[in-house]
Amino acid sequence: MARSRIGIWLIGARGGVATTTLVGLSALKKGLVGTTGLVTHLPRFAHLELPDWKDFVVGGHEIREVPLLDEAMRLATESRAFDAALVTRCRAELNRIDSRICRGTIHNVGRKIAGLASSEVPRRESPREAIDRIGEDLKQFAESQRLDHLIVVNVASTEPAVDTSAIPPTWEELEELLDRPRKCPLPASSLYAIAALDRGASYINFTPSLGSAPAAIDDLARLRKTRHFGCDGKTGETLLKSTLAPMFGQRNLDVMSWVGHNIFGNMDGQVLDDPVNKKTKVQSKNQLLGKILGYEPDSLVSIEYIKSLGDWKTAWDHVHFTGFLGTPMCFQFIWQGCDSLLAAPLVLDLIRLTDLARRRGETGLMTFLASFFKSPHGVDEHGFVRQFQMLEAWAQSPGRQ
Repeated sequence: MARSRIGIWLIGARGGVATTTLVGLSALKKGLVGTTGLVTHLPRFAHLELPDWKDFVVGGHEIREVPLLDEAMRLATESRAFDAALVTRCRAELNRIDSRICRGTIHNVGRKIAGLASSEVPRRESPREAIDRIGEDLKQFAESQRLDHLIVVNVASTEPAVDTSAIPPTWEELEELLDRPRKCPLPASSLYAIAALDRGASYINFTPSLGSAPAAIDDLARLRKTRHFGCDGKTGETLLKSTLAPMFGQRNLDVMSWVGHNIFGNMDGQVLDDPVNKKTKVQSKNQLLGKILGYEPDSLVSIEYIKSLGDWKTAWDHVHFTGFLGTPMCFQFIWQGCDSLLAAPLVLDLIRLTDLARRRGETGLMTFLASFFKSPHGVDEHGFVRQFQMLEAWAQSPGRQ
């Protein structure tokens, strides 16, 4: 495969997931770490002509002023997510990336996220002005780095839920609202999506935020002949739910209730401590049981911020189900993991697969990526095994390379 120069543009570029992704990418470029956790390095995908780690150059948007290197060191020393020595060996690359990070937007992000922004972030720009400013940053990055393809990935904090009934169904109608801030309900994640797709870049929403979900933004992607997908990366408790719930259905066991309690202490947890932001995340985590089982058991998902945990999260789930002769039984599990380390390799996988989709000439929704997300757009299948089979089938297809 001829080498390409591929741009990665991270929204929330100094957050925990982005920083861990960048430490990992830098370490992979230098051959300092192995490929454990990377789906695209499974033998079944070895035949795909995926980009090499050295093909990528990175920039991003961020609303905070903390240096990227400081955030990496904090994750290493406070959360002990990875070795501080690894950060030191990647220092030069992280500093180069930091110099390419621009100020983001806080349009309709809610009080909690807006409160984290530096005073330099614009606060009175219209949606159109924000999109134009973001788009100019993307254009300059693509031109200065001589990119063949730019992939924008949203790994920022979770925004409050949006009333989507106020969003028109076509791009032509939606575009008219961009000059009317009071009439335009779009949050920052959607403005980033529009800016990216309008300029032919690919867009991936790894968060539960609205992003590119509206039909009008999908309409824009198809008009510009580019691609997008989301939302909400499936990394822990919901990954287990999507694997285990089909088992109950396939054994004809009646799930009466499924309760999940989550605790973690990183910035995402701090933002989700606000009930307005938490609602968006809970909706994303809670919707899949009914879709897998075909009925709605009693369900409760709780998310609590415990500062001392740092980037480590724990999920405890209790499943109450009925077996043969009506006998009630229960199943419990505890999932403990480092939040950013679970997410970062998936971000890198999504970027590699998205570039392959571009070379295959695919546009619109990348539904073959469903297994990576809690709420995959345009996909009715929510069982993990079957979703993964969709990825395998796509990988085996010849495409249009």
